[in-house]
Amino acid sequence: MAYTAMVAGGGISGMSSALALHRAGIEAVVYEAYDRPADNAGAFLTLAVNALGALRALGLDVSGLGFETSHITLTSGSGRRIGELPHGPVLPDGTVGRTVKRAELYRALREQVARRGVRIEYGKRLAHARGTGGGVLATFADGGTAEGDLLIGADGLRSRVREIIDPGAPAARYGGLVNVGGYARGVAIGGRPGTMNAIFGRRAFFACAAHPDGEVWWAANLMRATEPTPAELASIGEHRWRAELVEAFRRDRGPALALVEATDRLSTGWVTYDVPPVPRWHRDRMIIIGDAAHATVPSAGQGAAMAVEDAVVLAKCLRDGPDVASAFAAYERLRRERVERVVAQGRRTDTWKTLGPVARIPRDLVMTLAMRHLARTGRDPSRWIYEHHLDWDEPAGSSR
Repeated sequence: MAYTAMVAGGGISGMSSALALHRAGIEAVVYEAYDRPADNAGAFLTLAVNALGALRALGLDVSGLGFETSHITLTSGSGRRIGELPHGPVLPDGTVGRTVKRAELYRALREQVARRGVRIEYGKRLAHARGTGGGVLATFADGGTAEGDLLIGADGLRSRVREIIDPGAPAARYGGLVNVGGYARGVAIGGRPGTMNAIFGRRAFFACAAHPDGEVWWAANLMRATEPTPAELASIGEHRWRAELVEAFRRDRGPALALVEATDRLSTGWVTYDVPPVPRWHRDRMIIIGDAAHATVPSAGQGAAMAVEDAVVLAKCLRDGPDVASAFAAYERLRRERVERVVAQGRRTDTWKTLGPVARIPRDLVMTLAMRHLARTGRDPSRWIYEHHLDWDEPAGSSR
């Protein structure tokens, strides 16, 4: 069925949605709040095989970005090895997870959107939207308006579309962590190539992986009992961040201190959030996807994956359904249980990072026993996340 779709938000979720809609034969326009592309925003993320499969369904191959990441090793701050687990299964063609810079993934999506002729309008912050019976009228902060058959809210954690659909919807939930990262050279971190090294330190969590060219990508999660305001974060200069990192990791074994010292410029102060279950995802031809509907913490490794999967499934439902209302209902039926399980699992994982000194001892023991059980049985309790496969040519209700 022929529709015209408005997409609020031009990040990874919005660009993925634009590509999926175009492939489904649906005309779309992306309205981005900021006045320019976010080509340099963000640090890095690991795309598991389910994310790579969803990107392939959009016609996007990211094998030229970043580097393969097939395993994760876990150690304690004392240097004791906790265990190793695969970062999802290996696909029949040999595909494994891939760590990429967020900015490069975003740029690849945006360039593909441009190649397909989908219009992107910048500086269009959504102020309000309302159903018109047969469509949606959107009003922007600059006073402009736009109309379409439907509005997709891909506008992130602080989604305006979520508020419009349900003024009582839950807001983003602070996860207790602020994050710092960077890229360094000249530091050997050991281990085999293609491995993400996760260190549960005495005072903070640290992760790092080596690019084949020798550059090491790293990130640290620092505990904050109360949510910092943007102004508070902006007031912390790089010198203070470095001092905090040194204090956090000075008693830990591992490469953290050497990597911080070897990093010329830090990426600083982004905060961990997720979104509790949102009761209403759609109303009056408006719907939310990605972080707007179900943001998960970064430790789940599934934020971008869930956004891309959403885009594929929603476009297929619109392609195959008899009308917008039926398509929206089918989309929610197909997606809600999966994404809410991912959000819940991510939150459980993050609580392991914020434990005090007493609780860390049984945590490390429990994790060690769990890793041994996994190695002995091969039964990864997270396997259900990665084995979700989307095929563009199958009907909307089909996945495996």
